[in-house]
Amino acid sequence: MKFEEFKLSKRLQEAIKKLGIDKPTKIQEGAIPKVLEGRDLIGESATGSGKTLVFGCGIVEKVEPGKGLQSLILTPTRELADQVKDMLLKLSEGKNLNIIAVYGGVSLKPQFYGLTKADVVVATPGRFMDHLKRGTVDTSKIKILVLDEADRMFDMGFIDDVNQIIKACPNRNQTLFFSATISPRVKELASRYTKNPVEVLAANKVDPSKLKQEYYDVERNLKLSLLIHLLQKEKSGLIMVFCNTRNTTDFVVKNLRAQKIDAIAIHGGFSQNKRTDTMESFNRGKVGVLVCTDVAARGLHIDNVSHVYNFNIPNEPKDYVHRIGRTARAGKDGKVINLLCDFDYDNFSRVLNEYREFSIIKLKVPQIRRIAMIKVEKGRNNHYGRKSSGYNNRGNGRRRNYPRDHKRREHL
Repeated sequence: MKFEEFKLSKRLQEAIKKLGIDKPTKIQEGAIPKVLEGRDLIGESATGSGKTLVFGCGIVEKVEPGKGLQSLILTPTRELADQVKDMLLKLSEGKNLNIIAVYGGVSLKPQFYGLTKADVVVATPGRFMDHLKRGTVDTSKIKILVLDEADRMFDMGFIDDVNQIIKACPNRNQTLFFSATISPRVKELASRYTKNPVEVLAANKVDPSKLKQEYYDVERNLKLSLLIHLLQKEKSGLIMVFCNTRNTTDFVVKNLRAQKIDAIAIHGGFSQNKRTDTMESFNRGKVGVLVCTDVAARGLHIDNVSHVYNFNIPNEPKDYVHRIGRTARAGKDGKVINLLCDFDYDNFSRVLNEYREFSIIKLKVPQIRRIAMIKVEKGRNNHYGRKSSGYNNRGNGRRRNYPRDHKRREHL
């Protein structure tokens, strides 16, 4: 199938061609015709499979410049909001649509002015709710409402804001839900706010035949040394190292840099400008290793990731799937390396029980040089997520050589 068969305007076809996209993905093939028909839709497809182009086609074809805010796209993270905005600007080239991103971590004042002129807004729920409460946004003309990464909205605690925002758009005539996984709670939310929706399900974009999954079982105080050993020997592509908490991320990147590994961090504790600069540096290959929390696992478009390392195994099995979905894309090979110590066994067992089709091969731990870790700061959460006084249980004033396990989720 080709995009010409969707009966898109010539201008939109040219914009898609300019992006270098010549063949629709599975979600695009199934969903674009329904979106153009004006149907409400529930779309399930993996991160990076082209969902933005699906709703983008409908928005660009139906929204008219200068007639007020006509479309709202809700996204769970600031980075995804910027990414969606940039894609919509490219798709609408020549139509002069005013498209802005609205999210927290930046000044409200420019957003006040931008919202008075916007035809399309891409927003995170929290900041959009701020504007609703302040009366600085008019939602009466919104006709197309999109929830992108709907399952993530639940995970991040945005669902109350989402409900209020949807109710504040009573004149919409099309509601589109997109999610990497259509859980029962996503389905219930969609059924509440859609009319006779069509469901479009697309397979994961990750090619299992191209993806190799491995794990090492290592003593807890050797995990960092093993990571450094493996990264020092790795020379191909971009590498993502996933951690479960912000503090673990800071701990790992600090130690990698101390060993002359070109690494950079991203997590929800950074300012928006820093997060944007970090992703730009990584995407352009200015740095080879991105150490991150799950804020970077969902929604963001990152090409040429050859390796994914799990320094911690995530608490939720589905987050493991989202992480490994960053590699083995577009026909390229990819590798996932899991670093396990005794604190990871429970989480790893849940992954194996949930996804029995995964073949994750155990590797022998190589001879490695023990690295002297840069210790965690007193009073901060240690790199397994627990609060630490910085001293051992004997009270003898010496700091721990390794931190303990975590049981909390990262707050983004």
